[in-house]
Amino acid sequence: MLRHRLEIYFCDPHGRCQRATNENTNGLLRQYLPKGTDLSKHSRNDFDAVAAAHNGRARKVLGFKTPAEAMEELQQSAATGGVARTP
Repeated sequence: MLRHRLEIYFCDPHGRCQRATNENTNGLLRQYLPKGTDLSKHSRNDFDAVAAAHNGRARKVLGFKTPAEAMEELQQSAATGGVARTP
């Protein structure tokens, strides 16, 4: 199992400006599941499809790579003893 040493930060409870990625993700997910949607009416396959669409989307913050591409790059860098760098 590959382990990463990542620093984790927690936001203030009402600090929306501190949660930019979370707020952006919520907005993107609302494209598929509008606010107030009854989630019990959806299957696991529905949620898997939403996750695949969301995770297959390139992100500006990741240098226009998908999360999977960025993670693979990070893992390769860690495996070769390199230092991961942000774009």
